[in-house]
Amino acid sequence: MIELASDKQKETFVLNMGPQHPATHGVLRVKLVMDGEYIVEAEPVLGYIHRMHEKMGENRNWAQFMPNTGRLDYLGALSYNHGYAAAVERAAGIEVPERAEYIRVLTVELNRISSHLLWMGAYLLDLGGFTPLLYAFDDREKILDMLERVTGSRLTYCYFRFGGLYNDVDEQFIGEVKAFVARMRSRLPMYHTLVTKNVILMERLKGIGIIDADMCRRYGVTGPVARGSGINFDVRKNEPYSVYPEFDFDVPVYSEGDSMARYMVRMDEIEQSLRIVEQAVNRLPEGPVMAEKVPKVLKPPKGDYYHAVEAARGSFGVRVVSDGTNTPYRLKLRSPTFSNLSLLAEVARGVTVADAVAFMGSLDLVIPEIDR
Repeated sequence: MIELASDKQKETFVLNMGPQHPATHGVLRVKLVMDGEYIVEAEPVLGYIHRMHEKMGENRNWAQFMPNTGRLDYLGALSYNHGYAAAVERAAGIEVPERAEYIRVLTVELNRISSHLLWMGAYLLDLGGFTPLLYAFDDREKILDMLERVTGSRLTYCYFRFGGLYNDVDEQFIGEVKAFVARMRSRLPMYHTLVTKNVILMERLKGIGIIDADMCRRYGVTGPVARGSGINFDVRKNEPYSVYPEFDFDVPVYSEGDSMARYMVRMDEIEQSLRIVEQAVNRLPEGPVMAEKVPKVLKPPKGDYYHAVEAARGSFGVRVVSDGTNTPYRLKLRSPTFSNLSLLAEVARGVTVADAVAFMGSLDLVIPEIDR
């Protein structure tokens, strides 16, 4: 980090990055105070796509809010389906059949892989590399094709139901999943040769945007950003839910805390998600995918309930307060990306605009999930 000129010496100017800048991946504006090419202050300006999701949740019945969850982190929508469904099921005391839980985990992990692939391709595009985007989208399309067959959607999924799923998977889906796992495993060495070991990428990412563990704790950072700073926390392991305890997988952790470490965490997570998907599809139990006698109109008992899941970008939490009616009294969504973005002002001070783009990209920001 360069030492900036004193207040008396420097001549600063304001540079707006966004809200239409391609590297902000959504409607995000970052107000930069510049000293030459170095950043003196960085202020994220949010709210350009605010849609009042939480207030909408308090003006609809419990089931009507489910489609909204797919419009938050639209790149990892199934995790958000899962978080909301599990929170309401906890409140209403609904037991989900084992087969449904397996399919939930299976589809969520496929969605996690597709999210990481899109992030990787778009990140490299921000840094000037076009070719990896084409490979990443080629693999991602295979996942979208599979998920479309069972969910009816390619992006903003609304597949989960209180007590289970919208519909079951068939043998064709299972065969496609097995073929994809084999294909993706054969492609990972290519990604590491083309991208990970690329000297230009390493020069752009190593030592850039260093975040230490203490900073992660101060800002409530979770997910790959925290695990890239040496914090071994994954909701699937530390606060187990669904059938995740039945699967054997590792949590990738790197201690460097730089942009390269965050890149490596996500690439390693693709392999770990493939492990979970393979185990889930091979051990998929028989049985129903919906619980019996789930009321058409839910009225959970009065109380305050919370459930967290490990989304692609960190810990997504859902707090619901029920007053015993068919409408939530209060709905609060814990956004992982909001906490991850909050440290931008501290980390960006003293870096160049080019390095700030590399750092921001390593946070994997999805702005509609912040502007909920």
